[in-house]
Amino acid sequence: MRILVTNDDGIHAAGLNVCEEIARELADDVWVVAPEIDNSGVSHSLSLNDPLRLREIGPRHFAVKGTPTDCVIMAVRHICADTKFDLVLSGVNRGSNVAEDVTYSGTVAGALEGTVLGVPSIALSQAYGPGGRDRPHWETTRKHAVAIIRRILATGIPRGVLVNINFPDCLPDEVQGIAVTAQGTRDQEMLRIDARFDGRGNPYYWLAFARKGRPAAASGTDLSALVSNQISVTPLRLDLTDEPFMTQLADVFG
Repeated sequence: MRILVTNDDGIHAAGLNVCEEIARELADDVWVVAPEIDNSGVSHSLSLNDPLRLREIGPRHFAVKGTPTDCVIMAVRHICADTKFDLVLSGVNRGSNVAEDVTYSGTVAGALEGTVLGVPSIALSQAYGPGGRDRPHWETTRKHAVAIIRRILATGIPRGVLVNINFPDCLPDEVQGIAVTAQGTRDQEMLRIDARFDGRGNPYYWLAFARKGRPAAASGTDLSALVSNQISVTPLRLDLTDEPFMTQLADVFG
């Protein structure tokens, strides 16, 4: 089996090393193609107005000056154009990718592009709590990821579907099982603009989140699974069509 490993945190990210370790437990033929720098939050974007720069940093290890989507395309259509990949692993992201995160996430986008190109793809993310940004429990992903991935591959990922896996912010032995979940929804009232001024008095802005108690997550969602120290496994579809409303609109427009 040939595996492509990518991410959005960049070629030097600790989580990318974890993802490569996981891939090497699954196969001997592993290729790493990741962004030159951190591309968190770029979603499924392409570099259309700038050239892609490719740098080989070691055997089967490449850095791309571009997005996670660019990296997957570069790997599939150029670096290994003559031999098909059997699996794309995107991650391991530092921080969860749940609820609306999946629409912003470069990690999910790496798996999304793999799916677009016809390769079974899985996104992996390790949650962390307050004050834990620099100390994610990578060992939790290391311990549990391989067995989960093997079970998913044995089942078979349908064409046009990717799998989004999130590991909870806890030690490996504190994990309370695996939950197959739906994508959750956050309280978007928490999103704020933090307005500041630079040394010359010019305004600038940060996206920020209000520090307040979060409402309980709906049962059966990726959010609720992480709160319960469960590993969240969420299948996501490329097809974004809302069929019930499509039927309603068909009646409206005859």
